[in-house]
Amino acid sequence: MARTADIGGRRQFMPRRREGHGFVDLLLGRPLTSAQATQEKTGVLTGVALLGLDALSSAAYGPEAALTVLRPLGPAGVWLLLPITAAIVGLLLVVAGSYAQTLAAYPNGGGAYTVARQNLGRGAGLLAATALMLDYMLNVAVGISAGVGALVSAVPSLRPYMLPLTLVVLALLTLVNLRGVREAGAAFVVPTWFFIGSLTVVLGVGVSRLLTGHATPLQAPPPLVVPTASVGAWLVIRAFASGCTAMTGVEAISNAVPLFRDPSIRRARTTLGIIVGVLVTLLLGIALLCRAYGVGATLPGSADYQTVLSQLIAAVMGRGVFYYVAMTAILCVLALSANTSYAGFPLVCQVLAHERYLPPGFAHRGRRLALSRGILTLSGLAALLLIACRGITDRLIPLFAIGALMAFTLSQAGMVVHWHWHRTQGWWWRRALNGLGAAMTALTLVIVGVSKFARGGWAAFILVPAGIVLLSRIHAGYARMRRDTELRRPLRLAPGPSLVAVVPVDRWSHASETALRFALELSDDVRAVHVCNGDTDEQALDSQWQHFVQVPLLEAGRKPPPLVHVASPYRVLVWPLLDYLDSLLAEAPGRSVAVVLPELLEARWFRAMLYGRRSELMRSALLLSGERRLVVVSVPWYLRAAGRTAPHSAWVAPEHGDHPGGH
Repeated sequence: MARTADIGGRRQFMPRRREGHGFVDLLLGRPLTSAQATQEKTGVLTGVALLGLDALSSAAYGPEAALTVLRPLGPAGVWLLLPITAAIVGLLLVVAGSYAQTLAAYPNGGGAYTVARQNLGRGAGLLAATALMLDYMLNVAVGISAGVGALVSAVPSLRPYMLPLTLVVLALLTLVNLRGVREAGAAFVVPTWFFIGSLTVVLGVGVSRLLTGHATPLQAPPPLVVPTASVGAWLVIRAFASGCTAMTGVEAISNAVPLFRDPSIRRARTTLGIIVGVLVTLLLGIALLCRAYGVGATLPGSADYQTVLSQLIAAVMGRGVFYYVAMTAILCVLALSANTSYAGFPLVCQVLAHERYLPPGFAHRGRRLALSRGILTLSGLAALLLIACRGITDRLIPLFAIGALMAFTLSQAGMVVHWHWHRTQGWWWRRALNGLGAAMTALTLVIVGVSKFARGGWAAFILVPAGIVLLSRIHAGYARMRRDTELRRPLRLAPGPSLVAVVPVDRWSHASETALRFALELSDDVRAVHVCNGDTDEQALDSQWQHFVQVPLLEAGRKPPPLVHVASPYRVLVWPLLDYLDSLLAEAPGRSVAVVLPELLEARWFRAMLYGRRSELMRSALLLSGERRLVVVSVPWYLRAAGRTAPHSAWVAPEHGDHPGGH
C-alpha cells in the first residue's frame, strides 16, 4: 500500500512496494530504485571488460584489414605489416595520451561531443556527436560480424547462417545491457581476460620459438597469393588506412567517466592505460608473428576464408584443443566488443537529450537504471546495417574508421583550445600533445577518406551531414516549442464566465453516469450530446434519460442537463460532435467548453481489445482540433475483474440486472 513518511521534517509520499515476479522480471531483472544508482557503477577490472572490448577486439580485425589490402603483394605484403602496425601504434599512443587529458578536463562524459561543443562551437559539437554515434553503431555491426566470422572459420558448415547468427548475438547483447551496467560488466569480465590470456599464450609461445629459431608452423597456413602488384605508396597508404580500425575504442573511456566509482578520474585513467597497453602488445605481437609464420589474409566471403588469427593460432599451437579454446575466446570477445558501444552510445544520447538535440526519453533511465531507449535505438540501427551488408565485416570497415577518426580529430582540436584558455600547470606540453594528436588524426582521416571513398567511405559523407541536419531540426523544434510556450507575466486572475460541460453519451451506463456526475460537479451548465449514427434507439435513450436523469435531478432541486441529438448522415462520430462544439463556442465567445468523455477501461489487454478504442480516437481528434477554448477531460470507469472492485464503485449504484457497458 502507499504510505507517507517523515523525511527531514516533511511529510513525503512513499509509493507502495512492487510485488510479484513476472516474465519481464525474469527476463530483465527486478527494477532498481534511483537510490541504487551507485551500486551500478564500475571499477577497473570490470571497466576493462565493459569499455575496453572494442579496442581490444580490434587486434583481431585491424591487422587483418591491413593484410587484406596488402594481399596482392603476396609475401611482401606480410613483411610490410610490421612497419605499418608500428606507425599505427605510434598514432594510437598519441591519441591515448590526449584522451587521458580529456578525462580530467571533462569528467561528466560526452567525450568528443562535449569537448568540441564547448571549445569549437555548436557546429563542431554536432559533427563530433554524429561521428561518435556512427562510430558506435558501426562498432556493434563490425564486432558482431567479426565474431561470427571467427566462428565460421572454426566451423565452416555455419557459413550459410552468418546473418542469422549475427542477429541472434545482437539480440543477446541487447538483453544483457537492458539488465544494467553492473550485470553487463560482470558478464564480460571472464571472456575479456580469457581472450587476453589466450592471445598472450599464443604470442609468448610464438615469440619464444622465433627467438630459438624454431618458428615452423605446426599447421601450415593457406599459401600466400602470387604477387599481382608491386609495392607503391598508394597501396601502403590504403593498408595503413584500413589498419587504423585498430585504434577504435580508446575514446569510449572519455565518454563514460560517470560509469566509474569514485575516484572516477583515476579509475578511468587506469582502465585506459591497461586497455592501450594490452592492445599495443597484441598488435605488435600479431604483426611480428604473421611475418615469422607467413600468415596472410584470405579473401573475405570466399569458401576458403579464414581469419588471420585463426591461421596464426593454428600455425603456432596447432589445431588441437587449445585452438578451439582460443577461437572460442576470440569469438566471445569479438561478439561482445559491441558492448563498448552499449556503454558509450546511450551516454552520448543522454547528453544530447539534456541539451534538446534528442527527445527527452533518451535521458531517462529504465527499470534497471540503464538508458534503455539509447540501447534499443543502437540495436535497431546495427540490425539494419548487418542486414544491409549481409554480415560481412569488410564491407563496414571503411565507414567504421572514418567515424572514429573524425571524433578523434575534433576531440583533440577542442583540447588544444581548452588548454589555451585554461593554463594550469603543464598546460603547454599538454596543448602540444593534443595539437600533435589532432594533426596526426586529421591527416589519417584525409588518407582514410580518400583511400576508402570508392569502397564505401562515401556513405560517411552522407550519413554524417544527415545526422547533423536531424539533430539540428530536433533542437530547432524544441527551441520553437519553448519560445512559443514561454510566459513572462504573472498569472491572470480576471474573472470570466463559467465553462460549459459537454458529455458525449452513447447509451445510459455506469460509464455515462460517472462522467455526468463529474460534469455536474464541474459546471452548472451541462449538455449531454448523442451523435445519431444509427446504432442506438433514440426513443429508448430519451426515455432512459427522462427516467434516470431528469426526474432524479428535478426531485433534488437541480437543473437537469438537456440531451441533444446531433445528426450524422455519414455515420461517423467525431465530425458531427466537432460541428456541435464549434456552434457552442460561437454562441458563447468568452466561455470555455469542457468535453467530459466517459471512458470504459479494462486492465487486461486481451479483454480490452473487445471494446474498441472509440474514446481514445475521439479524445485525440478533440485535442488536435486546434481550439484553445476546448478542454478534454477523461473520466474512467473500470470494468470489474474477478476478485476486484471498480475504483469508482463508491460513485455507482448499479441496479439489479444492469450490465456495465461502454458509453
